[in-house]
Amino acid sequence: MRRIVVEFVIAHVLLAALVGVILLMPDARKVYPATALLVAIGVIELCYLLALFRGRKLDPFPSGSSDIICAVWVLMLVWELSSTKLGIAHSVLIPSPENVFYVFQRSGPELWANVVSSLELLLSGYILGTALGVILGVVVGWVPRLRAMFYPIANVLAPIPSVIFTPFLVILMPSYRWAAIMVILLGVFWPQFLSMILRVGSLPQAITDNARVLKVSNWTMITKIILPFIVPDVLKNMRVSLTTGFLMLMYAESFGAKSGIGYWISNANVFANYANIVAGVITCGMTVTALNYLTAWLQKRFTTWR
Repeated sequence: MRRIVVEFVIAHVLLAALVGVILLMPDARKVYPATALLVAIGVIELCYLLALFRGRKLDPFPSGSSDIICAVWVLMLVWELSSTKLGIAHSVLIPSPENVFYVFQRSGPELWANVVSSLELLLSGYILGTALGVILGVVVGWVPRLRAMFYPIANVLAPIPSVIFTPFLVILMPSYRWAAIMVILLGVFWPQFLSMILRVGSLPQAITDNARVLKVSNWTMITKIILPFIVPDVLKNMRVSLTTGFLMLMYAESFGAKSGIGYWISNANVFANYANIVAGVITCGMTVTALNYLTAWLQKRFTTWR
């Protein structure tokens, strides 16, 4: 108990030092008002307290949350001192935290609209790729002859990053939107397809033999035998493939896109607007974290029977 109290106190001493530096030290650079930065610090602190409270239910002496928040406060303190207060960091490449978080205040609706645009493309490609990968993977894995034919092909194509095909897809597809969807679809499809072939192909032979002897219908076979067998793998792959799909989308959006968080970052890079770039990177991190939490919840929710 004493350890968690000490860690809690250290975290808030660092927080007090950070807020004190922001409010009391004179600025060496001209920056935007610190209101947005202080709001962001408050949101981070609230997330820390919620994580600490939730962690106490699982572990009476959680340390992970306090260690993370201490690292965050130290990083922000160094960033604030080196950029805004002392001016020793590069004024263009390392924008002040006030300027970065002011982007959320100034361009919040525009940034959010770009995130929504990216998520629309991501979910379209991800759902199509996952559905095709699972359905075709189950069929191929179930039929030995198809498995012998397509497994080597999938083994070769699955490791190839789909972003390699982006320039060709931009030319071949009827619109940029479909090109981006195809990049995500290909990136999600092959790993899922390969995983389903291996998973269904590993069904115990005794189960399939008994099902055939008992003349079990194909629908019963799918719902009662195959589906419960593959669901854990599908949900496990979701966490990896969704994050991978998001990274592929960021790359695809740099090819002629007019919206999306990848476009936001690429466009800011053209004009050397590094405050917008850092804000975009932070937005990407928050988006991927939210997607990871969502997929983790789905995995826990639908595999409790295991």
